[in-house]
Amino acid sequence: MRDMLLLAAGLVAITVALIHGVLGETVVFARATISPERLRTLLRLVWQAGTVAWIGCGVLLIAAPWMGSEPARHWTVITVIVVFAFAACANALATRARHFGWVMLAGVVVLAAAGY
Repeated sequence: MRDMLLLAAGLVAITVALIHGVLGETVVFARATISPERLRTLLRLVWQAGTVAWIGCGVLLIAAPWMGSEPARHWTVITVIVVFAFAACANALATRARHFGWVMLAGVVVLAAAGY
């Protein structure tokens, strides 16, 4: 059961990351007027770095049940919980909890903690 919860947490993490990346490109940066162009490019790349990092966290959660080491599983899950908990809190604070993103991010935290 623990392994299934980590698998679910990983899949949700990857889904959240993909939504973050797509909405960033199609909504946020499509409307934003940022100049100079170099700054716009930098902000887009930093935004997508978060997307890639969250996908990596999701992959690690999916792989955690097959890690041969209990300490590796422990630190992988704890690290991902901290990363997504911080992101959920930051999103809720910045949007005054009006954005669905913090709920999705918190869902990853709950699933990963349950599968810990």
